[in-house]
Amino acid sequence: MRQFTTGDLNKQIGDVTDVASREPVILTRHNKPRFVLMSYEHYQRMRSGEDPRRAHHISEMPDEHAELFGEAIERLARGESYDDEP
Repeated sequence: MRQFTTGDLNKQIGDVTDVASREPVILTRHNKPRFVLMSYEHYQRMRSGEDPRRAHHISEMPDEHAELFGEAIERLARGESYDDEP
């Protein structure tokens, strides 16, 4: 999660809100987290519990995710990037 100061928000509102449209942003004041800025859609998903993203321990990872993960590791081991076509 990216962090900005409240001063950054005042000076760079466009940049801060652009990041917040993609992921929640922590706003700090006096070097302490004070606020979180996020898109309304993200807020609604969070409040409703309808966000499909989940974290899994590797031992509990669904088979389809484990397969995708293994393929990605193999591509990286061959020196390919995430965005390279298989």
